[in-house]
Amino acid sequence: MASSPSSTLAGPFNPRPDREQTYLRVHSVNIYVRDQDRSLRFYLDQLGFDLAFDVRLQSGQRWVAVAPPHGMAVLTLIAPAPDSEEYQLIGRSTQIAFVTEDVPAKYVEWRERGVRFRHTPRLRRVQYKTQAPEESASSVLLGKETPVWGGVFTRFEDIDHNSFALVSFDEMNQAVEAQRRAAAEKAETERRAAHELEIAKQVQARLFPQSQPPMRTLNYSGICIQAHQVGGDYYDFLNLGRERLGLVLSDISGKGIAAALLMANLQANLRSQCAVALNEEELQRLLSSVNDLFYQNTAESAYATLFFAEYDDRAQRLYYANCGHLSALLLRADGMLERLESTCTVLGLFQQWDCSVGQCQLLSGDTLALYTDGVTESFSPAGEEFGEERLIEALRKHRALAPRDMLAAIIDDVRRFSPGEQQDDVTLIVAKCAADQVPMFRS
Repeated sequence: MASSPSSTLAGPFNPRPDREQTYLRVHSVNIYVRDQDRSLRFYLDQLGFDLAFDVRLQSGQRWVAVAPPHGMAVLTLIAPAPDSEEYQLIGRSTQIAFVTEDVPAKYVEWRERGVRFRHTPRLRRVQYKTQAPEESASSVLLGKETPVWGGVFTRFEDIDHNSFALVSFDEMNQAVEAQRRAAAEKAETERRAAHELEIAKQVQARLFPQSQPPMRTLNYSGICIQAHQVGGDYYDFLNLGRERLGLVLSDISGKGIAAALLMANLQANLRSQCAVALNEEELQRLLSSVNDLFYQNTAESAYATLFFAEYDDRAQRLYYANCGHLSALLLRADGMLERLESTCTVLGLFQQWDCSVGQCQLLSGDTLALYTDGVTESFSPAGEEFGEERLIEALRKHRALAPRDMLAAIIDDVRRFSPGEQQDDVTLIVAKCAADQVPMFRS
């Protein structure tokens, strides 16, 4: 079925470089003028067009072009030689039509700026016929026509009397209004999403430790710097009672809101179960229960790596389970390095899940570091990773500092190495052991 003349104007007007087809659009139309500077001022000052380009070629020829505010077409203003054929085209109808949603308003605006019009805007109604393939010509002649389409039109001239049509069409006006409503709705949706994301950020910030249980022999601190407003890295300090502390660090699969929700789920599971962790066997049961809950409450593909350490302040002993996480780094007072490697697989992927617990003695001067891959996988401008070796070097370099200051110094090292946009959450816990230390903690 044939379409109406105005239906071709009711479609999208914006360029679509995202389409799979090779991109194609009209670049420019030539307008022949006597004086480029005078014409340029007319199009910029009186019509409100924008300057598209103004260049001089190696041949000495000047190319000047203007575009209407939406930039969908470019008019190249050419000053041909007086003896050329093109010069004879100055002052004729350009066969170019500008379309607007409100011809009368544009007519008033441009007349006030001195633009010449051939006549006032006129209303035009046109009937058009349609014929389906199965319809005969006689059925059309008998008057089976679709409704009329309407428009307003006028003609204006530039300073060289080149004339242009200025038109509007009912369907185009409706399309423009629909696009504006859609744009307004999109802006409102984005505003609400940004507001809700800010609330989510504030809520997630409260999920991180708001206080630190005091320990006599352990000074510790943690930090999480999120790449986006919310993320999937999680660290925690849990009071397990009987002078025991839980050090928790986890990296949730995925990013953004989805990872943040999983992070909150894991935190709730851990805190609800941590009261049963009284010894090594019960630590295994705790993590087994957490895995069951995480498995039941998340999608099949969701998982989390986790390092859970229970520190006994009286015995200065560390019991730990590394659930598919990066090896913790234990820098001994004598400079030796130990890696607390994985003791079981990640949480949440498998219903049948077994966990083993490792342990080690902490001595005065020992430093323990837990971290996520946002630290070691920070990239330099040359594409090189910060890596574990640089992290170990930073721990050695800053080992004399208190944990909170050491965290700040290490983060500074990472940022100097990777000055570009942060791509992943950066989370780090540092704990230092000192025998019979006066309790030191910061909220």
